Parts: sequence; C-alpha cells; structure tokens
Amino acid sequence: MSRKGGIAKLGFMRVWILGLIFFTTLIGLSFATLPNSEKPIAPLQADSTVLSILERSCYDCHSVVGQTPWYGYVFPVSLYLAHHREEGRNELNFSNWGNYSEKKKSNLRASILEEIEEGEMPLPEYLWFHKEAKLSQADLDALKKWAETSEKENE
Repeated sequence: MSRKGGIAKLGFMRVWILGLIFFTTLIGLSFATLPNSEKPIAPLQADSTVLSILERSCYDCHSVVGQTPWYGYVFPVSLYLAHHREEGRNELNFSNWGNYSEKKKSNLRASILEEIEEGEMPLPEYLWFHKEAKLSQADLDALKKWAETSEKENE
C-alpha cells in the first residue's frame, strides 16, 4: 500500500514540476519582446483634426508610432499583435504615407473611407479594449472632407 501511495506522490510531483516549468516559461516569454526600432520615414501630413482621429483610431496598427497596450507584452498575445500589426502596416502605413504614389494615396483614401463606413475598421475586437477608438459621425465627416480635399488638390 505504501508503494502505491509513493508512486502516486511521485506522479503528482512530476505533474507539478512540469506545470511549474510551463508557467515559468510563459512568464519568461512575456518579457522577451523586441523593441520597435522603426522610425517614421515620411509620415502623413494633414490638419490636426484628421491626425488626431487617425492617431486615436488607426495608428496602433497602421503606423510605427502606435502604442502597445499592457496585454501586448503578454505571450502569446504579443505574437498575435506583432503579426496583426505587420499585416496592417503592409496594407497601409501612415508612417510611410509620403512615399506612396498619388495614385496609391487616392486608392488608400477611398479604401479607408469604405472600411470605416462598412464598420470593418477599426476592428471590432480592437474596440473591445479601446473604446476611445470608435469613430463618430463627426470623425467620419472629417475624414471624408480630408479625402475629398486631398483628391481635389491632386487633380
């Protein structure tokens, strides 16, 4: 009987030690984030109202100057956010706006408005934690005016 009790204790200890190693590894990985060394190359130039709206609602995923929230340093969320930001910047990077051709800027402005009007941007899951990023009708009107004014300037 004592032999079975000893084996059960040994099994419990192994599970406990493996669990401890697992959680210690997760905590360690949470601190293993790489700093963002990117700098804005040719950032968007726009009036302060438009910049404020875009910074509040878009820059975290679509520029190199976005803020990382506290949960963005926790593994595996940090991996998800890094991948998500990379995808977002590949689609549109406000930190590189000045290097886009006029045709690309025109297409991006139209795409920005379409995504916002259809409620696809900012992403609904982003809004769960960033209520301030929700765009109002006034925000949308300001972005429409910016897009239209920019188009006229480039005709």
